Amino acid sequence: MDKVMQHPADVLFAGEKPFPALPAVDHYAGSEKLMRKALQLQQELGPIFDVTCDCEDGAHAGAEAEHATMAAEMILSGDNRFGRVGARIHDITHGHWEQDLEILVGLAGRRLAFVTLPKVRSARDAAEQIRALRAVEASHGIDKAIPVHVLIETHGALREAWEIAALDSVESLDFGLMDFVSGHHGAIPGSAMTSPGQFTHPLVVRAKVEIAAAALGNGVVPSHNVTTELKDLDYIRGDADRARREFGYLRMWSIHPNQIRPIVEAMRPDFSEVEAAVEILVNAQAVGWGPTQHKGKLHDRASYRYFWELLSRAKATGMAIGDEAERRFFG
Repeated sequence: MDKVMQHPADVLFAGEKPFPALPAVDHYAGSEKLMRKALQLQQELGPIFDVTCDCEDGAHAGAEAEHATMAAEMILSGDNRFGRVGARIHDITHGHWEQDLEILVGLAGRRLAFVTLPKVRSARDAAEQIRALRAVEASHGIDKAIPVHVLIETHGALREAWEIAALDSVESLDFGLMDFVSGHHGAIPGSAMTSPGQFTHPLVVRAKVEIAAAALGNGVVPSHNVTTELKDLDYIRGDADRARREFGYLRMWSIHPNQIRPIVEAMRPDFSEVEAAVEILVNAQAVGWGPTQHKGKLHDRASYRYFWELLSRAKATGMAIGDEAERRFFG
C-alpha cells in the first residue's frame, strides 16, 4: 500500500496490542426465548451491541449441560449474522464450569465471540480458567484464541484487577455491582445498587475507578454494570452517561431490550468531535501521518491516536461518519 494511504491502525499502533473495538452494549439473555429476541433485535439495529448467552444465571440446577448446548446452538444459528454473540460460564467454584467450556467451545468455538468469567476471586482463578479454555480450544483444533471478559465483583478480584487485566486474551473488565455490594455484608446500603448511590458511595466509586483504571491501563475495555431501571429511558440514558463521562467506561451491560438504545446513545462520542476526527485523520493520511494543522492547531501522532479511537467508537455505536471515512478507514 502507498505510504500516504496507510491505515491508522497499522501506523499509529505499530508493535502494540490494539485496543479492542467492542460494541457499547453487552446485552445479557438467559433463556432461549430471550436469546432469540435479542438476536432478532441485533439484526434490526446492526452490530451495535453484543449478545451474551448466560449459562450461569440462566441455567436451572441439573440442566446445565442442556442449557449450554442450547446456547451453543444459538451462537451457531443463522440468526447470529454478525458473529457478536458470547457466553457467560459458571464460576470456578461451580462443578459445571469446565463442562460449559467443553460444550460451548466444542460445538460453537469458531463463532464464539468471547467467554465471560464470573466471580473470579483472584488473578489466579482467571488464569486457571483461561488455561482450561486454551486446552479445550486446542483439543478441538481452534487455533485462534477466544477473547475473555472477566467480571470484577469480589474483594479479591478488585484487589488484583490490574493483574487480571494483564492476562493473555482478556479484552474486557466488567463490574458486577450487585454481587460487589452484597459482598460487603451490609456495610454498603442497598441504595448503592441504584442511582444516585452507585455513583456517590465512596466504596462503590473506588471500585468503579479502580476497574476503569486497570482496564484502560492494560489496553482493555472497562464495562459498566447494569442499571435496574427497565422503562424510564431518560433514567437509563443518565446512568450510561455518568458511567461514560465521569468514570471512563466505554461499554455497559443491558438486561432488557429497552435499555440498549439509550445506552448506545449515551456512549456515543460528541458529533462535532467525530466530524473533527474525520477531517484530521483524512488530512493526516494524505501526508503520510506527519504533523498537520486543523483550524489553527497542530496535530501529530499523539492526537491522531486519540481521534482514531474516537472514530472507531463512533463507528461501533452506529454513528454516521460519512462516505469518505467509511471508504478510507472501514471499507
